Amino acid sequence: MQIELLKASDAPQYRIMMLEAYTLAADAYTSTAEERAAEPESFWVNRIAGARGLSAAFGAIVGQDLVGTVALEFATKPKTRHKGAVIGMYVRPHARGAGTGKLLLAAAVAHARAMPGLHLLNLTVTEGNEPALKLYRSFGFEVFGTEPMAIRTSSGYKAKIHMWLPLTSAQPQ
Repeated sequence: MQIELLKASDAPQYRIMMLEAYTLAADAYTSTAEERAAEPESFWVNRIAGARGLSAAFGAIVGQDLVGTVALEFATKPKTRHKGAVIGMYVRPHARGAGTGKLLLAAAVAHARAMPGLHLLNLTVTEGNEPALKLYRSFGFEVFGTEPMAIRTSSGYKAKIHMWLPLTSAQPQ
C-alpha cells in the first residue's frame, strides 16, 4: 500500500470512492450521496488538488486501486488562515483493519505541519463512531465540544463531536 498526494487526474476515481462513502457510511458525513453526485467534475478536482492551494487529499493505493482517502481544507480569511480542517476520511471496507486510516491521517498531519502559518487542525466525528474517535485521539486530537442534533440521519438526529489538534507546541503571536 502506498499513500500518495492525489492530483487532479485522480478526481474521477476519488469521486467514485467518495460517493460510495456517502452511501455506505452515510451517518459519517454532512453531505448525501445524491447531492454530491450532482456536483460537477470541478468540485472534485478542487477538493483534492485545488489550484488555489486551499485543499489537499491523500489516497491509499493498492495496485491501481484507491482504497482510502482523507482530505484537508484550508481557510482563506485572514482571521482563520491559521486553521485547517480534516474532511472526507474514508477507508473501503475490504481495506480496513490494516492500518490504512492511520497511514492516511499521518500523511495529512505531516502535510499540515509542513505548511507555514498553519497552527491547528479541526475535524468532526459523528457520535457513536468509536473507531474514528480512537484513531483521532491516537494522533493527539482532543474533543472541544459536541454539537447536538448536528445531522439528521435515517435513525434520527446525531451529534457531531468537534476535535482539534495543535500543530505547534507554542502558541504563535
